[in-house]
Amino acid sequence: MRNETPEPLSPEADLALAWSSPKVRGPLSIALQLDRRLARIVMRTSEPMLGQMRLAWWRDALAKPVAERPRGDVVLDGIGVHWGGRENALSEMVDGWEVLLSAERMGRGEAEAFGAARGAFFAALAPDRSPALAARLAAAGSRWALADAAAAVSDEEERAALVAAGLATAQRGATGRLPRGLRGIAVLDVLATRALRRGGRPLMEGRGASLAALRGAIFLN
Repeated sequence: MRNETPEPLSPEADLALAWSSPKVRGPLSIALQLDRRLARIVMRTSEPMLGQMRLAWWRDALAKPVAERPRGDVVLDGIGVHWGGRENALSEMVDGWEVLLSAERMGRGEAEAFGAARGAFFAALAPDRSPALAARLAAAGSRWALADAAAAVSDEEERAALVAAGLATAQRGATGRLPRGLRGIAVLDVLATRALRRGGRPLMEGRGASLAALRGAIFLN
């Protein structure tokens, strides 16, 4: 695996990081950087088997003790600093991207599996082990993952499946205000929900996006 430096994050990710507490900002930033790295693997892979091999490298690296991992890659090194003991959530993210890579067609079932796994790391950011908070964060993570993917796909049927799966997460009872330290997650959640309701548009599209993000940060969605 060639050492790489982080690539720029999306505007909504930068906004979420700005609203996050210092304790959350480091782990969230690294997780989002890993997500971008995995997305790039999937989007640039024309042969699924080669993509699966690259995803497997990350899965294997995350399973190793920190001392046994390759050094010099800013994302992998950052995982060792900020995600020690919680790497399983990031491994689920790898699994989520593999769903997208392997699916011949993105139907509702594939979309739900992708969203749940890709966004699983949100729940690992919880300051406590409250099952209710974990469920709330998992739902937010799934909405974000699906909204972001819906805005990127060109196939209308696949976008519809991603949007339907994302909107369905709001109907499963995982609601409620988030702790103040997780205001960045509230920002991503309100922007994702807005984007899904607009049919899978980009999260920061339109003049109302910034206002929606501010509302989410202040009222914690």
